[in-house]
Amino acid sequence: MTYSDKTPIYNLKAVVQETGLKADTLRAWERRYGVPAPQRTESGHRLYSEYDIEVLKWLIVRQEEGMSISRAIELLSRLEEEGKNPLEAGGGAVVGAEEGRWLESSRVSPAAVKAPLGEAGALAQMREEWIEGCMRFDELRAEQLLTQAFGLFPAEVVCLDLIQRGLREIGAGWEEGRVTVQQEHFASALAIRRMESMLSSTPTPTRPGRILVGCPPEEEHTFVPLLISLLLRRRSWDVVYLGANVPLRSLEATLGVLRPSLVVLTAQQLYTAAGLMELAELLLRVRVPLAFGGMVFTEVPRLPESIPGHYLGDRLERVIEGVEQIMAHPRPQPALHQVSYEYREALDHFRSRQALIEAEVWERVGHQVPKRLLGLANLNFGRNLLAALTLGSMDYLDTEVDWIEGLLVTHHQMPAEALEGYLNSYYEAALRHLDPAGGVVVEWLSRLLGRSVPQRRLHREVVRK
Repeated sequence: MTYSDKTPIYNLKAVVQETGLKADTLRAWERRYGVPAPQRTESGHRLYSEYDIEVLKWLIVRQEEGMSISRAIELLSRLEEEGKNPLEAGGGAVVGAEEGRWLESSRVSPAAVKAPLGEAGALAQMREEWIEGCMRFDELRAEQLLTQAFGLFPAEVVCLDLIQRGLREIGAGWEEGRVTVQQEHFASALAIRRMESMLSSTPTPTRPGRILVGCPPEEEHTFVPLLISLLLRRRSWDVVYLGANVPLRSLEATLGVLRPSLVVLTAQQLYTAAGLMELAELLLRVRVPLAFGGMVFTEVPRLPESIPGHYLGDRLERVIEGVEQIMAHPRPQPALHQVSYEYREALDHFRSRQALIEAEVWERVGHQVPKRLLGLANLNFGRNLLAALTLGSMDYLDTEVDWIEGLLVTHHQMPAEALEGYLNSYYEAALRHLDPAGGVVVEWLSRLLGRSVPQRRLHREVVRK
């Protein structure tokens, strides 16, 4: 492809029209897999290239041939790593014999396959059937598949390549509106139950040092910390699993009792990453090392710089190796990026005015939006604004706004024009109630909506500085 092919010139609407994909699907693929990777305008809007559109069409063809989106993107990455152009010859000619067998196996029902497959192919096939069992709420079949997989492959491989990747695909389906929340919860419950059963049967630890593993305040997604606990226990580490939603005071008391060598925390959302940072600051004060990770740190690449601790990276299969390297010489790690005074002041100011802003929004749009959705919008938007201020950058909100839009529009059927009206009302209320101390909030809302900050506010900001 030429350089011009990768010039970002198409907006989201144009890509939707050209590919037939829903906007929510595009955003979900971008968050989950990094494909496509649009550039952003100064106001935060996505711009795509001709190359991005052709890649999306290639992925659609692979799906039509029976391949899941995660496997299609894996194939795309593999071809690119090998120096092949997957878009040549109509998109399919470069798929070699191995990839052809991969595509073919996706089209055949797993129960009908009799010939022995390679280890990776067999596990991928079992993962697809496990997902299918979960989608049908077939608990017996899903459990049988897990038991069979654990009998054939190492436990670590099954946990990572079947269960964890299966849950990731189901989560992507939920974000795209293809999977119901009940199906997602059913699959998660099965996975967590299996992890807890395996964790309780691990042998007595033999390695020195104690590791605490858990979730920060309000974080309820426990599969990843459970999996980390299990994998560390299987390597003979003394691990105490703390579970979901660990409050600040609870952790402080626990540290005094257990005296750990390391604490591992995971966060999946921006507002729980803000809670993680508060726990991290406590651990830094008492000189206990922290290791951290989670989906939100993958989606917001600069975010780990704000957390005092050791970032474990964006690959779950490498987390255990990272933890063991830290345990060789455990020491606290300060944050690379310190939250500025401007943001700390803005956080305090926004907290003091948040109720006034939300009350005005309620008055402005309460007759247009169902009360349940308006309450949901205020809850999600408010706590993410607070999280961005706590973490020290409004830019961290870019992916969260997309998530909130997907939640309200896709899953709760809020009309898109109602969401736009809500955001405009929030902006007007913020202008009315926030003083110059809250300037970073108003400026971000202005960029989000493509507006100019009123001159009177710009002048007051200059005077204050």
